Amino acid sequence: MMQLSVFFLLALRSVLNRRTTAALTVISIALSVTLFLGVEKIREGAQSGFANTVSGTDLIVGARSGAINLLLYSVFRIGDATNNVSWETYEDIAKRPDVAWVVPISLGDSHRGFRVMGTQSAYFDHYKTGDQQKLKFLDGTVFTTLFEAVIGADVAQELNYSVGDKIVVAHGIGAVSFVKHEAMPFTVVGVLARTGTPVDRTIHVTLSSIEAIHQGWEGGAAPRGAGTTQAESFTGLELQPSSITAVFLGLTSRIGVLKVQRDLNEYAAEPLLAIIPGVALAQLWRVIGIVEIALTAISIFVVLTGLFALMTNILTSLNERRREMAILRAIGAGVRHIFLLLVTEAALLAGAGAVSALALVQLVLWGAAPLIVEATGVSVAGPGISLFDVVTVFVVVLIACLLSFFPAWRAYRQSLADGLTIKV
Repeated sequence: MMQLSVFFLLALRSVLNRRTTAALTVISIALSVTLFLGVEKIREGAQSGFANTVSGTDLIVGARSGAINLLLYSVFRIGDATNNVSWETYEDIAKRPDVAWVVPISLGDSHRGFRVMGTQSAYFDHYKTGDQQKLKFLDGTVFTTLFEAVIGADVAQELNYSVGDKIVVAHGIGAVSFVKHEAMPFTVVGVLARTGTPVDRTIHVTLSSIEAIHQGWEGGAAPRGAGTTQAESFTGLELQPSSITAVFLGLTSRIGVLKVQRDLNEYAAEPLLAIIPGVALAQLWRVIGIVEIALTAISIFVVLTGLFALMTNILTSLNERRREMAILRAIGAGVRHIFLLLVTEAALLAGAGAVSALALVQLVLWGAAPLIVEATGVSVAGPGISLFDVVTVFVVVLIACLLSFFPAWRAYRQSLADGLTIKV
């Protein structure tokens, strides 16, 4: 009986002897497994990142549209509001006895592709990311007066901003804008620590500042002479906005969340929509759940295609290797050895492809993570090998071994019939 190490070396040399076809087979398996692992990791990372974006907020209130739309533009800064909420309605909500705190936000402007959000200092006291983590300052402090800004970690890093730098806000949310509020620049007074959420890609200013830079913009277009208005002319003035984009609410008791939500959804003065962030997020995942299932199914079929290509490669090589098998039989190799030789070769090829896929997935995550952050503001899991990855490699090798049983059986039958003479 051949020693195990000698047997393994024989299988390895057999694979290396067909290095070209073996390399193509490994590449095919590597790419298919990379697709499967990449889809799964990005899916799990996105779900985890979205779930950790906001916590501690009982309700989000905005103009009546859709729960998912309200969640996307208010929390993830994706899309725009269909309408605004009047300031009078905001004050009415804030006066409710069951409301512990309120944080208004106003969206619609940007700076070099980063969203600008008007809010109040209470935002930094009450807004929390996953696991009830409060926002922390890496440098500086919260804004206190007009034309002061607190920037997220990504804004500071990508634009190389620090405390004391000036920011010119542009009208609209495009990466390129032809209308800028150049006469009223903002001064960076604080830089937030990284959170892995859209907060990192947001520039926070006061609501009064948003109102000041839009004086005369009531018609939606820049007024004549707007560029000549100086920031100093607003010093000391109380600028109250006429409307806001959305409101974050914290209640005195979570038991009354559903009651407050129903009251706000039936608000008579104007059409409102109040959502529970966790419920709206669950609705979002249900909507895209079909897409997730489809992507996973496609990636599984691609992996199976690569493994069947491996089986086909072994089958097509049998005719070329009939003399090899006959010689092995002649020098004492048993039927079991012929069978195990081909199974081992399949395991080697599948294992090499699956392990290569692990390395490719790390490159995919390294390259895709910044793109996902730029599009959604949500950080996905970085490079790293998980238990799921190890199990996937094991399953891929196991399936490859099972699929190789048929060509191994064919080789066994041929080696019995051929002897040292190959029929042509």
